[in-house]
Amino acid sequence: MRKKVIVYNRLEQPVLEKLKEKYDVHYFKDVDTRKDPTFLQQLKETEGIIGLELPVDRELLNRAPNLKVISNVSVGYNNLDMEEINKRNIMATNTPGVLTDTVADAIFGILVSAARRIPELDHYVKSGKWTNETIDSAYFGLDVHHKKIGIIGMGRIGKAIAKRAHFGFDMEVLYHSRSRKPDVEETFSAEYCDLNNLLSQSDFVCLITPLTPETEGMIGKNEFKKMKKTAIFINGSRGKTVVEGGLIEALQCGEIAGAGLDVFEKEPVDSDNPLLKMENVVTTPHIGSSTYETELNMSKLAAHNLEEGLEGRIPPNLIRE
Repeated sequence: MRKKVIVYNRLEQPVLEKLKEKYDVHYFKDVDTRKDPTFLQQLKETEGIIGLELPVDRELLNRAPNLKVISNVSVGYNNLDMEEINKRNIMATNTPGVLTDTVADAIFGILVSAARRIPELDHYVKSGKWTNETIDSAYFGLDVHHKKIGIIGMGRIGKAIAKRAHFGFDMEVLYHSRSRKPDVEETFSAEYCDLNNLLSQSDFVCLITPLTPETEGMIGKNEFKKMKKTAIFINGSRGKTVVEGGLIEALQCGEIAGAGLDVFEKEPVDSDNPLLKMENVVTTPHIGSSTYETELNMSKLAAHNLEEGLEGRIPPNLIRE
């Protein structure tokens, strides 16, 4: 009898079809995983789960007595209750490395877009407002090159952003992380700072930490007050690492010059969120890794992690904590 696998929310089609050749696969999207009878029935017998943002907690695990491996199609795994998972000797995996450069490209693109007001000026042209050969200084943006960038979180993606900043834009790199990174300091002439110094010195503050109990709400009203009035804040981590009300207040009061956001406290973002009405805020719908090449490679790696676990081997990207 073929092993049962649940696919939840996302898996690129070629990878999904290949999994179906080997396992008894059941795909679910946009279902209430606590009430949907078909999902709950399959959960009783499934040995593997693969997908994106399925909340795996004690209640779900109690309904999945045969579960052996959970494969996240993402780097982040704050959807997983690792304490409960480890108690039951279930393997959990993620997909680090695959999306590093793609996310760094997106975050740096958002940074440049916010500094040079690209979305706002795109609308200016398309709406027919460009009637003079030269635009008024009211529409001028900010230089990116030779400015200071402060990166909070110096993992793989943080390093990729530092690389683009240092070599591509001749920026001075400041960083804050749980530990110093001598390789980053040497390669990118980066300076390790405590958080307060980074905030007060940086022209661009880029948040790229994972969401953990320690980082939840780490940037709020007090932190925005410490930034330059000309600073632009970029969030490429998770929405809940920022106190969104504090960000809105800082922008409304002119405590910072602007923001670029790929993530929000609530996703999808509410249509009445004040951030959506601000011309000095660039917003994208959590698309950091969203290119077809990268999403396909993430699906492939997640499927490999799943198969290794189901076949009794240690997956290459086992989460150990």
